[in-house]
Amino acid sequence: PSKLNTPASLSIHFPVEFVDFSEGKYHLDSKRLGDLKVAYPQFKDYKIANIEDIEKIWNFFSKQKLTDEEKNLIDEDKVELGTLVEKMSKSLYNVVNPDELIDHYGADTFRLYEMFLGPLENHKPWDTKGIEGVYRFIKKLWRLFFNENGELIVTNEKPQELELKVLHKTIKKIQEDIERFSFNTAVSQFMICTNELTDLNCHKREILEKVVVLLASYAPHIAEELWQVLGNQPSISTAQFPELNEEYIKENTFEYPVSFNGKMRFKLELPANMAKDEIEKIALADEKAQRWLEGKQVRKVIVVPKKIINIVVS
Repeated sequence: PSKLNTPASLSIHFPVEFVDFSEGKYHLDSKRLGDLKVAYPQFKDYKIANIEDIEKIWNFFSKQKLTDEEKNLIDEDKVELGTLVEKMSKSLYNVVNPDELIDHYGADTFRLYEMFLGPLENHKPWDTKGIEGVYRFIKKLWRLFFNENGELIVTNEKPQELELKVLHKTIKKIQEDIERFSFNTAVSQFMICTNELTDLNCHKREILEKVVVLLASYAPHIAEELWQVLGNQPSISTAQFPELNEEYIKENTFEYPVSFNGKMRFKLELPANMAKDEIEKIALADEKAQRWLEGKQVRKVIVVPKKIINIVVS
């Protein structure tokens, strides 16, 4: 039980539906032990040990008595459990009932989480606590459309350049991921998109409407609801996939790592289409470069456009 480092451990599979997770630990709560025994009669003779029981076991194995400090670590109401990565099986009591998760989090959250676990062709460990992160993403997405009072806050304002860049980066990524059946990275991109739009305080119909269409294949229920809320008819399933405009995702600037004798010292942001001669002049004239040039002679300047600037000195 609890955090005590006992000299012996018991290896028993407990039914996953009776395992609680809190404070970063898995445990069996003594209050649920009665329900466990009803559902699984094979556990009818089990009980959670008290301090006296643990002290006897500890003394038997270590020939020592528990110290007061060790006794304070014992929680008589909980048994701390370990984890094993195993195939889901009724005999191992580790089958997760999707109905319970859907009732709690919704079908879209469950669907997104399954895709977010990893590539379809790989074996993946199921970790129910990870579903919380996907659930938070759904709620954050919802807040792009509604305020705390449940009022629609979508506007018809014209999108800014940064907002269009976020949208079209997402269109490009989702399109590529669908073609590769890489659904986990697509869900990750939706999270990135939502975070960036939240930071930009974007509630613009022209952006959000297209995000909802992209999301429809992954979270159809919430996508359909938001599509209807935005005043669109008929179903979102008939909507056209957003068209990618590469112009919006072109980088106008590039952050060059500036190195001296192969060691990066600082970064310099310059126009992406700047000529090599101009890049060299600006890099040498920059005030941050003067520290590394003082008392030294420039032997060579290597400029690789959109990659590096390396200044060789002696």
